Amino acid sequence: MNRPIFSRRIGGAITALVTPFRDGVFDGVDMMAHIEWQLLSGIDGLLVCSVTGEGPTLTEAERIRAIEICVELSEDRVPVIVATGTNDTATTIEETIQAQRLGADAAFVTLPYYSKPTQKGVLHHFEQLAELTELPIIIHNQPSHTAIDLMPSTVAQLAEIPGIVGIADGTGDVSRLDLWRSLLPERFNLYTSNDSRALSFTVAGGDGCFSNAANIVPRLFQSMQHSAAGGNLNASRSIDDRLQPLFDALSRESEPATVKHALSLVRHIGADVRLPLVDVTNETAEALQAAVLPFQFDGSGRFASRQTFRLGL
Repeated sequence: MNRPIFSRRIGGAITALVTPFRDGVFDGVDMMAHIEWQLLSGIDGLLVCSVTGEGPTLTEAERIRAIEICVELSEDRVPVIVATGTNDTATTIEETIQAQRLGADAAFVTLPYYSKPTQKGVLHHFEQLAELTELPIIIHNQPSHTAIDLMPSTVAQLAEIPGIVGIADGTGDVSRLDLWRSLLPERFNLYTSNDSRALSFTVAGGDGCFSNAANIVPRLFQSMQHSAAGGNLNASRSIDDRLQPLFDALSRESEPATVKHALSLVRHIGADVRLPLVDVTNETAEALQAAVLPFQFDGSGRFASRQTFRLGL
């Protein structure tokens, strides 16, 4: 299959967007307002329909609308990456083709979860995906969610597949960066999806972070990433020190729930999550309140509101 030239850089601070619900119903207006705030805050990319966005709970119509909103509002200002990975190769292919049709710039594809394929099975899964689709593919390696981990030899083989442009590692193990770099072609990008290790990863030469916390503090997270990439380590470390209490609070429970609760405190976006997720406990709510307090009055209140948008935009 002829693949399009991958010309749009994906890197820096990329927000793994939450999907707003009100009374259990997908809220397109809140999503529009949230995305516009992210863009006004200078974020470098948008990831939609990931686990943070409760992608597995979305209906097909909701999924399509969420992608459409991202593509419409980004207006080519930043790349839109769509999470298309499942534990079924055929479904992953279908969702990746759909994402391309809707205007996505890349696909974010988790290793197949629950079924625990061998390294050979993982390799064949991505070979078939790359052969039958055209979107650039970023693989998400998150062993805590999938119960499988990429071995270095598998990483090297995956990097040889045309169309696979990078791997996002969620383990927080920065030493993997040096280990994997020696096995990879220069074109291949390495990302993290671990907020607490984002700075260390970037300083070590990583290409960016798919961030949950950026939903709440997009401007600060982007500033940290850009300062680190530009060599201003004093500034980036100062920001990282400010953000670590927030990272810690978000990790107390399932991050879609904690991220939404924190976001409801600073942006008044509904904290509703869908089962099997539930609202955070009182103890976690208190920890999140304390963690976001420094960011509620720091001048970040200049944002697009839901009143800016009408349903059907």
